[in-house]
Amino acid sequence: MTEKEKMLSGKLYMASDPELSKERTNARRITRLFNQTTEEQSTCRVDLLKELFEKTGCNINIEPPFYCDYGYNISIGDNFYANFDCIILDVCRVKIGDNVLFGPRVSLYTAGHPIDATERNTLLEFGKSITIGNNVWIGGNVVINPGIIIGNNVTIGSGSVVTKNIPDNAIAAGNPCKVLRLLTH
Repeated sequence: MTEKEKMLSGKLYMASDPELSKERTNARRITRLFNQTTEEQSTCRVDLLKELFEKTGCNINIEPPFYCDYGYNISIGDNFYANFDCIILDVCRVKIGDNVLFGPRVSLYTAGHPIDATERNTLLEFGKSITIGNNVWIGGNVVINPGIIIGNNVTIGSGSVVTKNIPDNAIAAGNPCKVLRLLTH
């Protein structure tokens, strides 16, 4: 199994692998070009995101600067907006549904490191996918940790650190993020 296959399957892998290093360098090139665009270059921005991401829906808008590890593990639905300083560490899949809004400095981290110091010192890493449903609003400075699933029709309050899954129709906030109430229609 290659290091990339290990990475994508959530197993321990070596990020220093030459193939992975080359792919990260390509993502850095594309994000650098994206981050250097001007307000008048919205079409160019979308074209660069389509080159970077696995899938993009219609009407996507990310305000520079934006950063990611690989890009090809990111899938975004229709009507997506991310404010300034979005970071997506995509060593595993990141699936974002339709009608999702990110405040400034939202960070999605699929990357993880072993808890055991001896194992961690070998420089092995792992990842766990993140899934965000439809009709989700994530406030500014929210951190979403590896392996999290956020349901549909969810609002995450600013400054939250999401360490557990959030069900559909929830308003959640805090550090750690907790469901404050469920919405009934």
